[in-house]
Amino acid sequence: MAAEREHEHVRVAVIGSGFGGLGAAVRLRRAGITDFVVLERRDAVGGTWRDNSYPGCACDVPSHLYSFSFAPNPEWPRNFSGQEHIRAYLERVTDTFGLRPHLRFGREVLHMAWDTEELHWTVETSRGTLTADFVVSATGPLSDPKIPDIPGLDTFEGKVFHSAQWDHDYDLRGKRVAVVGTGASAIQIVPAIQPDVERLTVFQRTPPWVMPRMDREISALERRLHTVLPFTRALRRQLLWIVRELQVGAFTRHPGQLGLVEKLAAAHMKKAIKDPEMRRQLTPDYRIGCKRILLSNTWYPALAQPNVDVVASGLKEVRGNTLVATDGTATEVDAVVFGTGFHVTDMPIATRIKGADGTTLAEAWRDGMEALRGSTAAGFPNFMTVIGPNTGLGNSSMILMIESQLNYMIDHLRRLDALGGKVALTARRSAVRSWNAHIQDRMRRTVWNTGGCDSWYLDANGRNTTVWPGTTAEFRKVTRRLDLDEYEVLRRRPTADEEQPPVAAGTADPADADISLKEAS
Repeated sequence: MAAEREHEHVRVAVIGSGFGGLGAAVRLRRAGITDFVVLERRDAVGGTWRDNSYPGCACDVPSHLYSFSFAPNPEWPRNFSGQEHIRAYLERVTDTFGLRPHLRFGREVLHMAWDTEELHWTVETSRGTLTADFVVSATGPLSDPKIPDIPGLDTFEGKVFHSAQWDHDYDLRGKRVAVVGTGASAIQIVPAIQPDVERLTVFQRTPPWVMPRMDREISALERRLHTVLPFTRALRRQLLWIVRELQVGAFTRHPGQLGLVEKLAAAHMKKAIKDPEMRRQLTPDYRIGCKRILLSNTWYPALAQPNVDVVASGLKEVRGNTLVATDGTATEVDAVVFGTGFHVTDMPIATRIKGADGTTLAEAWRDGMEALRGSTAAGFPNFMTVIGPNTGLGNSSMILMIESQLNYMIDHLRRLDALGGKVALTARRSAVRSWNAHIQDRMRRTVWNTGGCDSWYLDANGRNTTVWPGTTAEFRKVTRRLDLDEYEVLRRRPTADEEQPPVAAGTADPADADISLKEAS
């Protein structure tokens, strides 16, 4: 059976089976490409929606927008669906589009290298080696949890786990629990566990801006209407998209307009937090939107409960079962839950990918991630990332960005077919530099760079290599096709029995290629 062979060659290897990987698999099949595999290190599909099963886990983007356009779901139960419903949706997509035969579970990619002679990738996995003409990395930025290096943590005698690695066998009821972090996961976990624990201590290094969550159950009548009259479902999605597109200008060009939103967020807090000193501790000192705006109706009421303490300081060290904050506050606990995010700007898989010149992707990105149109990196032929550098969003659905990149992927493969023979495309360094220079120029005036915060959007050098500084419509336009002038065409040396194919367009190097976002305006 092909799935069990030690060595296998495929046209396309997809890494990861979250939204990006499954979306890539669907688009490949719809384009008539069936010679592909999806390599998944776990034993089930779902990506971040499989891994994150903590209490209260749900999406902060409306369900009808946070789903594939080619796989609408009229049965979403709520405006903002929970983890279990999103994971079930991805399982249905897998079955509906016949993806099971392509899945290879338990196949963690340990190392992959480009073969300059054969023009293909050699991919070593935890269960054998395969080769692929083209590789799509869809591991995503929220796949590898990050736990800070806290002195003494290894001596803690209680239970420690990350929000993305929730230990469901450990009963928190009646325990003294610390939650480290106040990001998107923590504001869902705290309200969910607060009623059950004896004491809950929240370590807050930086307070978040929190807005009301306009959530409600979607009625049976609405679901029936969306099933019988599909245009109503499409209209709902379109309206959700338009509202978010209209918000982009405030984030990217006019951050000063966000003052009113800050007032609404402050009023939201004031409804639940009556203590002026506590409100002061929970009020951010940076512009709203600089970090991701969080949505919750239960966060502030949970913090106001008598069994909850907020330590307005980061965790400094651990002494036995005592957690010591930077401000000196000491708290004895039975369990520590880290809601401290993921390796976003330093993706671990980048250390495992070796390009044409023998350097790893991590080495190529040592001064910051950058890729042409968020997809392809110079020196890594026939390779692209889904949710790559500067493709993240601060206010809308990542599925929109993923689908745009999948358009680019399919056009990439079509161009390879049109060129004929054993061929590869590699992004020109001049094109990558020009594209990213323009991205960073646009980034300078955005709220993410000017808002006065230190967020996970920024890398170690302070560059925003994560967020897209425009609308999703702009991104779709600049990824609608692959421009051969931005790529070098590589061909395998023909043997004596092979005829040399004609040289294709795009082999001349326009050193000063003007790769900008002007075409999107």
